[in-house]
Amino acid sequence: MSVSLATGLYGISFGALSITAGLDVWQTMALSALMFTGGSQFAFIGVIGAGGTPISAVLTSGLLGIRNGLYGVQLGPLLDLHGWRRVAAAHITIDESTAVSTAQTTQPLRRMGFWWTGVGVFVAWNCFTFVGALVGNALGDPRAWGLDAAAAAAFLGLLWPRLASRTAQACAGVAVVIACVLVPFAPVGVPVLSAGAAAILVGAWDARRTPSADAEVPRHE
Repeated sequence: MSVSLATGLYGISFGALSITAGLDVWQTMALSALMFTGGSQFAFIGVIGAGGTPISAVLTSGLLGIRNGLYGVQLGPLLDLHGWRRVAAAHITIDESTAVSTAQTTQPLRRMGFWWTGVGVFVAWNCFTFVGALVGNALGDPRAWGLDAAAAAAFLGLLWPRLASRTAQACAGVAVVIACVLVPFAPVGVPVLSAGAAAILVGAWDARRTPSADAEVPRHE
């Protein structure tokens, strides 16, 4: 619930910026409810606000949203959902629900963490988006209220306990370097997706460094 509230507060910033970019209240709410992935939403209104075409806005936001599909690959076997629950789960598969779910140790707790976080963020995000859209320009620059840091701070709080091992620390470090190098040059979304390659690089390095079980056990013909 704390993650839902912290992330939801950031919706005020989106609502206000969306109105500033030229969308009306109902367009803002439709975008927030149907797209429902914060990074892609900000990318969309960023392109529109800068005078870009709707097609370029859709392509940019879609590129950034690919990461949610990758989350689904991991969550599918962990949650083991079927029917309408699987469809509903796809819509709330976001950074926060994935982080809380995968941090749990049993399937019931994974499901509980996923649904509470996903639904909680959805409700809070859309409620605060509506507030931000109503106040619009009266709010001023949302960054002056620190709202631009709320979601990042919440996600960092989820990530920090998982950096206990040297491998996890190395993965995070490589990801940060990749993202920082690409941000000034690459389109929105590319640095985030490219940083995901850190897991592959560090995983391959760790596999080579750690002897396999087969290598450790001598074979007798």
